[in-house]
Amino acid sequence: MKTSRIFTSFFVLIAASFLFTSCNCDQNESTAKKVELKKEAGNYSLFVDGQPFYVKGAGLEGGDIAELAARGGNTMRTWRTDNQFRKGQEILDEALENGIMVCMGIEIARERHGFDYDNEAAVQKQLEYAKQEVLKYKDHPALLAWGIGNELNLHAENPKVWDAVNEIAAMIHETDPNHPTTTMLAGAAPEMVDVVVERCPNLDFLSFQLYGDIVNLPKYLENGTYEGAYIVSEWGPTGHWEMPATEWGRPIEQNSSEKAASYLSRYKNVIAADRQHCIGSFVFLWGQKQERTPTWYGLFHENGESTEAVDVMEYVWTGKWPENRAPQLISMSMNNKNAHGNIILDSGEEFTATVSAVDPDGDTLTYYWEIMPEVAEHKQSDGGDHEERPESLLHLDAGQEGQIITAQAPVNPGEYRLLAYARDQKGHAAYANIPFKVIKTDIIK
Repeated sequence: MKTSRIFTSFFVLIAASFLFTSCNCDQNESTAKKVELKKEAGNYSLFVDGQPFYVKGAGLEGGDIAELAARGGNTMRTWRTDNQFRKGQEILDEALENGIMVCMGIEIARERHGFDYDNEAAVQKQLEYAKQEVLKYKDHPALLAWGIGNELNLHAENPKVWDAVNEIAAMIHETDPNHPTTTMLAGAAPEMVDVVVERCPNLDFLSFQLYGDIVNLPKYLENGTYEGAYIVSEWGPTGHWEMPATEWGRPIEQNSSEKAASYLSRYKNVIAADRQHCIGSFVFLWGQKQERTPTWYGLFHENGESTEAVDVMEYVWTGKWPENRAPQLISMSMNNKNAHGNIILDSGEEFTATVSAVDPDGDTLTYYWEIMPEVAEHKQSDGGDHEERPESLLHLDAGQEGQIITAQAPVNPGEYRLLAYARDQKGHAAYANIPFKVIKTDIIK
């Protein structure tokens, strides 16, 4: 097996101490921490301030940085320098105040969005943009590393994208000698990884993004030729493309407790199990987003309530469960069928739904229900792009007795989901949902 020379190169050791105040960086005096990737006794490690640093991280742009720190995380990643929630400087400053390091993403154009990597002028302009972003933030003491692009291999055919990534990595090394570089890859297929390693010798380590397929990561690495360091930069629940679907093609989402169990298993058996090459991970997503449903990927609900998976992350990061834990979802049914039941209702038909949940601390649970139309197929996002949340048709705050409800199906034929939440009134909630279809039966008189 071969190892690219880039993954045995080292960075200078960290000199600056951790600071917990906002950064007002003097352009003529670096306050940067200097990060080193070392290989000792066959094992890779990051070092920060001369001390080993294992990334206990979350993907986060609009989420609560202070809670990440309180839960035991030490690092966050972004997908770009400025986002809709915060500017890059604000992200770094707030991270610093909370003792959190940042793998700062640099937005790099994707071929699947129409960028042409044969266009030399456009590629050069992108390189110049990346340099300006690096110059803005390279001296901030919360900066850990640079993430060059996100899933640039997804639906991509032109290998010149990796030449552009390599050129950006080389620019970063020249402009900012204190921080390593990586790129975030969709999956870890050995053939794809080989191409990236060959064409990107200036990258310092790779970052893999896998969901249900994370269980195969050890096999991919064993069957491939890559022997360098890596981070799992996105991981979490089984993806919507990996789950079983209804007869009409809508993916079936696991409930919050099923997901929590998979988070725990995947962290222990894949991420933490490889202390030779894996230097940490970023769980997805420390916040909330709409992608097929409003609950599929977020560790938090739209109202900020945390889920059982957040408790799992606190446990794997700290070795201790939180003092007050989230409710646990046992089951959900609709007309005595679960989410795999291919439920079809007539327009306006009455149905009965039941949800069962328990609270580990004995907290009183209240129940909330909603019916949401499915995202129209032509509006479904690809690769995590923005997706609009459909407006719910039913909002039912059912209180403490709301484990069982009777309601009516929507009048308009179509595809829908019934969502149920069990809340402990202490900022935590469990959830489940069931996809169903509404038809209009013609009655012949």
